Formats: sequence, structure tokens, C-alpha cells
Amino acid sequence: MKIQKRKGKQVGRLTVTEQIDQKHQEDLQRLRGFRLLDDDFLTKCFEGDTASIELVLRIVLEKPDLKVLDIRTQVFVDNLLNRSVRLDILATDSTGAKLNVEVQRSDKGAGRKRARYNSSMMDANLLKKGEDFYKLPETWVIFITENDVMGKGLPLYPIERCFLGTGERFEDGSHILYVNGAYRGDTPIGKLMHDFSCTDAADMYYGTLADRVRFFKESKEGIEIMCRAMEDMRNQTLKEGAINSAKRMLADGILTLEKIAEYAGLPLDEVKKLKAERTA
Repeated sequence: MKIQKRKGKQVGRLTVTEQIDQKHQEDLQRLRGFRLLDDDFLTKCFEGDTASIELVLRIVLEKPDLKVLDIRTQVFVDNLLNRSVRLDILATDSTGAKLNVEVQRSDKGAGRKRARYNSSMMDANLLKKGEDFYKLPETWVIFITENDVMGKGLPLYPIERCFLGTGERFEDGSHILYVNGAYRGDTPIGKLMHDFSCTDAADMYYGTLADRVRFFKESKEGIEIMCRAMEDMRNQTLKEGAINSAKRMLADGILTLEKIAEYAGLPLDEVKKLKAERTA
């Protein structure tokens, strides 16, 4: 790639401006390779877009009349005492049911206990203090996986609690569903999983999804949004790395808080907060 030279502060062999241009070109190349199976791209495409998630849920749940009223992406569910979770997508349908959709390219990230934990964390945050348990809404945890993690060759793997003696469903309103992203076939789910694996909107079956992918990959506005998102992700990764370094230094107990802040590149107040959390 030829980089046009501009005036700018020299850093190594490239000026700052040239480095920014190079990073931008790298982002554009990454963007061209994104698929809906990439969770960061999926959540940006589905952000505020009820039509896309409604299409997906109607197909995977086999509920053609399902109506989505609300969708939120990258939802942080806080656990003050133990591990918190971040949900890729959290939707609410017209019945009040809560639907968590997760996309996982790694088999490890789609473990059965991960699905159980997501379900439990959703439940723990759906009732106000003093509310009766019967008001707990129906919940779905849906994992769309790049590979057939269950290994049975099926397109869908619904999981329900049941009475072992009779096989009857327990009907507690809690559901887990695994969607096999490797499945192909001339069926709605086969076409949907094909679309989730496409890098080019022109190759997709479903116009609703193709329009969103085309916007973020081909329009000036969409490309700018995605490039900003990728920059934010880089900054977040750097910050998480700095926080982890600070935590290790705090654990050693050798350096002062001021030195830890200096070496980790964090504000002193943030290091003090990390220390307080560690002590607690």
C-alpha cells in the first residue's frame, strides 16, 4: 500500500499523519471481512434496529408472528458480589419476554454453563424488590455459533427443563437455544446462517439483513460509524490492558500508587479505585 506523504510529526519511519492513514486503511480492510458472525459487527448492525433482530428471532424460534418492541446491544448486567456479564443483544417482544442473543465464533465461548449463567443473570435483574415470582417474564438465551458445537448435525438445539420421569416440560419460562451456524440448506434457518457467514451484502438472501450490512460496509456514513467503533474497541483494549497491569502491580505491593498510575498510564484516582475494590 502506497502512503501519500504529508506534513506531520515524524514518529520512527512514518509521520503521525501517515500512521493514522495506515490504520484507517487497515480498518477498511478489516471491515470488508466482517460478517454477522463477528459479534462486534453484529451488535453495531443491530443497534436500534428492531426489524433485523425480529427477522432473526422469527426464524430461529419458528414464531412468524413474533414482534420485537425494544432492542439493546452490549448490555452490561452488573453483579456487585461476583462475575458480571455483557450481553451482545437483549430484546423484548410484545409478550414481555426477554431474549438474549449471543454470537460465538469460538466453541469455548458458547459453553453450556455460559448459557446457564446468562440465563440466571437475566433472571436476577428482572424483578423489582418485593415483586412476586409469578411476574418473572419468559426468557430466552440464544447462542448462534459458527460451528456445530453440539455435534449432532441439527440446525437448532432447543434446551428445556423437564420431569425426568415423564419427559414433560417443567414450563418455568426459561429457555436456551443453540443455533448451528454451520448449517446450510434450502430452509429459512439454512439461508439465515448463510447470510450470517457472508462478507458481501450482494450474496445474502434476506434483504433486511443485506441492507444493514450494505449500509455499514458501503455507505460513507456507515463506514465512518464502523471505523469509529473499531477505534473505540482499540482504546478499550488498551485500557483493559493498563488496568490489568495496574492490578498486577497492586498485587505485588511494592510500588506506590503514584508510580503504578505512571507506569500503567492511568489516572491516579482510577488506581485508588482499583486498590479499594481489591481490598473490598
